[in-house]
Amino acid sequence: MANGDCCSTQLIDGDGTFNVSGIETFMKEVKFSECGLSYAVVSIMGPQSSGKSTLLNNLFRTNFREMDAFKGRSQTTKGIWMASCSGIEPCTVVMDLEGTDGRERGEDDTAFEKQSALFALAVSDIVLINMWCHDIGREQAANKPLLKTVFQVMMRLFSPRKTTLLFVIRDKTRTPLENLEPVLREDIQKIWDSVPKPQAHKETPLSEFFNVEVTALSSYEEKEEQFKEQVANLRQRFQHSIAPGGLAGDRRGVVPASGFSFSAQQMWKIIKENKDLDLPAHKVMVATVRCEEIANEKYATFASNEEWCQIEEAIQSGPVHGFGKKLNSLLGACLSEYDAEATYFDEGVRSAKQKQLQEKLLQLVQPSFLSALGHIRSGIVDKFKDVFDKALNRGEGFSLAANNCIESSMAQFGEACADVVIELADWDTSKVREKLRRDIDAHVASVRAEKLSELTSLYEEKLKDALSGPVEALLDEANTDTWSSIKKLLRRETESAVFGFSAALAGFDMDEDTRQKMISAIADYARGVVEGKAKDEAGRVLIRMKDRFTMLFSHDADSMPRVWTGKEDIRAITKTARSASLKLLSVMAVIRLDDGDADNIEKTLVVALTDSSSSNVTDRSITTVDPLASSTWEKVPSSKTLITPVQCKSLWRQFKTETEYSVSQAISAQEANKRSNNWLPPAWAVVALVILGFNEFMTLLRNPLYLLVIFIGYLLIKALWVQLDVSGEFRNGALPGLLSLSTKFVPTVMNLMKKLADEGHIPTPDNNPQRNPPKSDGSAASSSASSSKSNVTMLDNGTKHDRTEHSSSSKFE
Repeated sequence: MANGDCCSTQLIDGDGTFNVSGIETFMKEVKFSECGLSYAVVSIMGPQSSGKSTLLNNLFRTNFREMDAFKGRSQTTKGIWMASCSGIEPCTVVMDLEGTDGRERGEDDTAFEKQSALFALAVSDIVLINMWCHDIGREQAANKPLLKTVFQVMMRLFSPRKTTLLFVIRDKTRTPLENLEPVLREDIQKIWDSVPKPQAHKETPLSEFFNVEVTALSSYEEKEEQFKEQVANLRQRFQHSIAPGGLAGDRRGVVPASGFSFSAQQMWKIIKENKDLDLPAHKVMVATVRCEEIANEKYATFASNEEWCQIEEAIQSGPVHGFGKKLNSLLGACLSEYDAEATYFDEGVRSAKQKQLQEKLLQLVQPSFLSALGHIRSGIVDKFKDVFDKALNRGEGFSLAANNCIESSMAQFGEACADVVIELADWDTSKVREKLRRDIDAHVASVRAEKLSELTSLYEEKLKDALSGPVEALLDEANTDTWSSIKKLLRRETESAVFGFSAALAGFDMDEDTRQKMISAIADYARGVVEGKAKDEAGRVLIRMKDRFTMLFSHDADSMPRVWTGKEDIRAITKTARSASLKLLSVMAVIRLDDGDADNIEKTLVVALTDSSSSNVTDRSITTVDPLASSTWEKVPSSKTLITPVQCKSLWRQFKTETEYSVSQAISAQEANKRSNNWLPPAWAVVALVILGFNEFMTLLRNPLYLLVIFIGYLLIKALWVQLDVSGEFRNGALPGLLSLSTKFVPTVMNLMKKLADEGHIPTPDNNPQRNPPKSDGSAASSSASSSKSNVTMLDNGTKHDRTEHSSSSKFE
């Protein structure tokens, strides 16, 4: 029959008769013979009333007869029907197989089901296996017995041809497809592995015959729109299905379309005549289905049991007392109920399903069992930590306390495991025991490391306190015995620390190698403290050198500040102070903690720095090699070098530059002291003054008025000196001072004369003329001189303010 673009026919009727005329007519109507190799054959099989025809009609737009749900569930498709697919390239035909496990054929007449399934697998490129989602995991519902027989017979009858098995899961639930697909694939692989194979295919994998694909569809009745959307997406996979990588990409053994009718007839004939397709006994099938139903029912009852749910919930948060006893009782009751209901079914099937039920139950309770073991483990670990800490606080040896606590904890774990053991399961607790031991060992190792770290830190701190201060003081002194004193101090403190540290390590029961390494680390730390302090002090060597120079240069032997009176030998004092500073530099240059360390550095520095600056060697040959022109000391490794020769030379140059000022200041102070103590002119100058100035002296004696004139001149010059601030003007230099005085001289003289004139016009008060009789010429001169001195003084005092203002004004200008 034809309906629009779709044409269909019954290929094989319900009695197994091949419809030769029908397929010939079908091939003519769809022009199938003209397709060559460009065609695909799709078939579908599955349980009766599982919606196969409905799926094909929606997927390929065919017109297969569908079941009327309102009339009850019954057989709709009889035999095998074939139809052309509409709107799919290349030309695709689909075969709708009679549903399996139908009541219409009865319990024992299922050979046709196997034959039709084998025929579909033989002629089809793609076989859809329609199954309910809730049937996944069941032995019969997924056509697994059917497939097992088909696999075995197909390998014997036909050469390998890779067929795509597309499992269509109907009425998909909320279980994700990624969880359902592995179960199906595992079941198919198990069927393949269990099938007896001929010698030619002993090692042939399933992938050589079949390509297994899985898809899922929602319920057609409850979610019709979603179902149709998913079917539309699935339909796209059948477009160009025979292309490489397509759904039917493997085309080995395909016959041309013109020979398809004859090929199909011959294949059905071979299948009908084959005797290996006999079905297993019906009672076995019934027992398989019924026992599985009973097992599933008991499993569901156990899973929803209130007592089990309480145990499962409680075990998540903490241990449950009597866990093993309670579970053993529940599991025993569940299996006993199964045995009671399945006692009349086939013993082999009943036992197999009981074993499966037991495995499922054990899988259900195993997480709780592991949780119970986990609680036991964590509780024992916590208890171990508490007991172990208390034992250490009581002063017990570390190793002794750890061994006693570990032995006690492992015994407690064995006792606690007996309370949670499941009798039906042979579960091994050794892994949990090993993890418990690892946790305990890890805690012991952590505490051990912490204690050893504290012990090491304690002795390191003691060494640091015992060495840092004394080493700094010894290096500050910096004499010939400095490093020998430091070595003695280091040896003494190291031996003391090692003795105490070794005694403390005795309680940790460690191997000798580890013990020696830790002791060596303490000794190395002590040496490191000394070397670190030496490096710190070497970084401040210039400051130390200047401090030492200042102390020796500026203080005498009694540590009193020097007063440069002129008697001191500054050159000798400077040389002594610099030699002491050079000694400090030589001591700080390298670390000398080992016997045999080079100790000629001081001589090298003296020759290179002190002698090189002496006038005795100013004519040295230009070919002389500078001993400090190097980055290393002779016979001294770089690890022991604190200050390289080149750095010593640079430091000495900087030291001399920064201390020359103190020397020059001392020389200046000494010369100033000498000048202040020798204010009189030399004796020869005094004699010359007496001889050469005799006539002038006699003149002054004969004319005392000259003395008055000289005195008045002195007063005038002093007034001008003060008024002009001569010393202040010359602070900024001779030339600026002369220029400033030249501008101020005339105004100052005029101002001074004006003041004197004003003083001369002031009338002298004469209240008592009788008390002031006239005086002689000498008295008058004396009085005049006194008056002049008074006037000059007043002038000086009176003009101070003007001078200050004038000076400020001049500076501002």
